[in-house]
Amino acid sequence: MALWQGKSKRKKTGGRRWYARGKRKREIGKESVPVLIDKPKTKKVRGFGKNQKIKILSTNIINVTDSATGKTTKTPFKNVIENSANPHYVRGNIVTKGAILETGLGKAKITSRPGQDGVLNAVLIKEHK
Repeated sequence: MALWQGKSKRKKTGGRRWYARGKRKREIGKESVPVLIDKPKTKKVRGFGKNQKIKILSTNIINVTDSATGKTTKTPFKNVIENSANPHYVRGNIVTKGAILETGLGKAKITSRPGQDGVLNAVLIKEHK
């Protein structure tokens, strides 16, 4: 089912908001798709104005950039260590922007939006000793 991203029927005071117009197609949103750790699988979604977004349904490969050297490597990742979006996503291994993952190179923080970009990009987190 589609989500409507227009204004609420109620004001913040609780009063009814009266509309001068109805809903518009451009105000329709979609449910978010949780990105799981599995073999890579993507889905193309048509957007407004015939634009396309590539949603990641599942993946186990990540592009990690080391900011010290500027080198980017494609590496598999194991699991989600921390996710500030929702603490329950750690238990479910759901990847979102800002999540911290455990990779072979060390901890990496996701910088891309997996539901819209089609790839997982991350930066390597430096360990303070």
